[in-house]
This record gives sequence, structure tokens and C-alpha cells, in this order.
Amino acid sequence: MYDAIVIGGGIVGMSAAYHLVRGGAKTLLIDRHHEGRATDAGAGILAPATSGVTLDPAWFAFGVICVDYYPALIGQLRQEQDGDTGYAVCGKLTVAVSEDEIAPFQHAREVVWERQRRRGIPSSDDLYDVTSEQAQAIFPLLAPVHGAFYYRGGARVDGRMLTAALAKASASHHLEQKQSMVDRLIIEDGQVVGAVADGESFRAGKVIIAGGAWSRQFGDQLGVQIPVEPQRGQIVHLDLPDVDTSAFPVIVAFHGHYMVPWADHRIVVGATRETGSGFDPVTSAIGMQEVLGEALRVAPGLKSAQFREIRVGLRPNTIDNLPVLGEVPRIGNLFLSTGHGASGLQLGPYSGKLAADWALGQTLETDISAFRISRFN
Repeated sequence: MYDAIVIGGGIVGMSAAYHLVRGGAKTLLIDRHHEGRATDAGAGILAPATSGVTLDPAWFAFGVICVDYYPALIGQLRQEQDGDTGYAVCGKLTVAVSEDEIAPFQHAREVVWERQRRRGIPSSDDLYDVTSEQAQAIFPLLAPVHGAFYYRGGARVDGRMLTAALAKASASHHLEQKQSMVDRLIIEDGQVVGAVADGESFRAGKVIIAGGAWSRQFGDQLGVQIPVEPQRGQIVHLDLPDVDTSAFPVIVAFHGHYMVPWADHRIVVGATRETGSGFDPVTSAIGMQEVLGEALRVAPGLKSAQFREIRVGLRPNTIDNLPVLGEVPRIGNLFLSTGHGASGLQLGPYSGKLAADWALGQTLETDISAFRISRFN
């Protein structure tokens, strides 16, 4: 008998399991580790405060809280294990390269600056306009730009490394893991009391579903719609062996793509957003053309870069682009934490913490009412 079972071992589920065992709960993590898990491919940009789109107010407020939690979590992990988390504050540069981007750039700048005036974040010391020459000095591979602003607090994280660090720290707190697919939940008298995996029953006081794009499989059994659909994202890792990329910032332009630098001479460029892709984590010629064409448009200095690898992730998208967090009506002992879309690495660690807090019987410190499954049912 376990205190808690966590279904799904991506960034959300592993964070939930880590916080559970750290809180003293006997915990079982059941994870199939599907090919195409979003955590393994995500770019890991951490900068919700400078997103130039008009975000849902609930998402924006939650996103800021989630990213603000990162330093505390990374500090804990450094004390509990010796693996790299892939987290670093590297800055974020938002640019308009072509004329068609000028209007959306100006709109984005107005949104960010208005947000700053209302909320006081980011500070004026951390957010400021830069000239084309200054932008190219910050990121020498960049094309000349029509406009740019820089956010000093922009950060990035490697989903694979962070999940591995959480797993290593969790093992020191005696987390049990089973690599398997969950066949079904065990429900008795309207209460979830466990799960069946590979024909074996496991019972627990609380169950957390953090299955990413695969979470919807439990909807019929729970009597609710879990409207999470996979969206394929193809992302290319480029190698620049003769270039020091360690001080480069994240780059975001306005054709829906980005670049993320790493200290190992690597630039990650992406990504496609293939809605309706199904559960097929494949690469395609048209996808690579889209990603590389956009990368070279924004940063022609990448033309001599070498291929390192291609990653494909299946983002768990919802129809309103908000996550699904909280209990399920009329079903006891169950908490959903899924549907984070392209923001899984921004929102996931803190979402997992909230799920663990719930399972540990603690009062949630953050309002998640806007994300409850009842909005769909």
C-alpha cells in the first residue's frame, strides 16, 4: 500500500514524485516513457514575463509563479544530488528581423511594457530596448534587425537533465518506480484507490495523473472529458564547434520560432507546431525545411552549423491552451496535472509540486481554479 501513486514520469510527474517523497510519502511512480514525450524534446525557455502575446491573465500569473519557483528547486537539487539540471539564466532577446515583423514586434513591446507598468515586473534594470548593433553584439550570428528588446532574467532548462536530476534526488528519498503502462485505475465507491499496470494491482491513498498527451485515456473511466491532444514539435540541435555559445541569449522572433543556446557550442532551433499529428513522433522534410529556414532567416550566421540531433516531442495541448490541474468532480483521491502544451518546462516543476501538496493534505498556496477540468465538463 502506497501513500501516493504518480502516473507519468515527464517533468510534471517526476516533480510530483520528488516533492511527495521529500515530504515523507511512500510513493510509486508508474511511467511507460513513451517515445515522443514532450519533456525530452522541449526547448525549455523560461521567460513568461516577456511573452509578447496577450496571454490569459490566469496563465500569465501562474506562469510567473512557476518560473519564480525554479531557483529554489534548483538550489534544493544541487544539495541532494550531483547531476546537472541544465538550468541557467542566459537572457532573452526579442527581435524583428523582417518588415512584416515590425507591427507584431511593436505590439509585443507594448504588451510587455504595459504589463511591467501594472505589475512592476520585470524591473526596468532587467528589461530594455537595444539597437540593431547592440543586438548583434549580444548574439553575433543575428541578422540586422528593425527592433529588439532584451530581458536580462530570461532563462532556459534542459528537460531531460532536470528530470534525471529529480529522479536521482527522489531515489535518495526511496521513490519506487515501475516502467509500465497503466491499464486502468482502481475505483471503489467513487474513490480512486490505486491503478493496474501490466495486470498487477497497486493500491494507494492518493493518485496523480501526469501523463502528458497520453492522459486522456482515463477520461472514459472517470466519466469526464480530458481534452488533451498531442501536437508534434520538431526541433533541431545545431553544433558550432568553433563558436563560444556560452554567453548567448535565447532568441525569439515573430514567425513562431526560437533559438536556445547552450554552453557546449550548441544552438537549439525550433519548432514546428503540428496540430492533429496524433501519437507519431517522426521527423519530416517539410518540418526540417520550416525550422532551418526560419533559423537561417533570423540568424544567417548559422549557415555553417553542423547537425547534432533532431528531437521530436508530442505536446499535450488543450483547446484553450490552459493546463488541466485539480481534482475531478465526483471522484475522490484523484488529481489531474496535464495539458501544459508548449509550456511544460515552464509550468511543470511547480505544477508537480502543487499536485504533491494536494496529496500530502496541504492547502494549495496558489489559486488553480481557472485550470480545473470542470471548465470542459
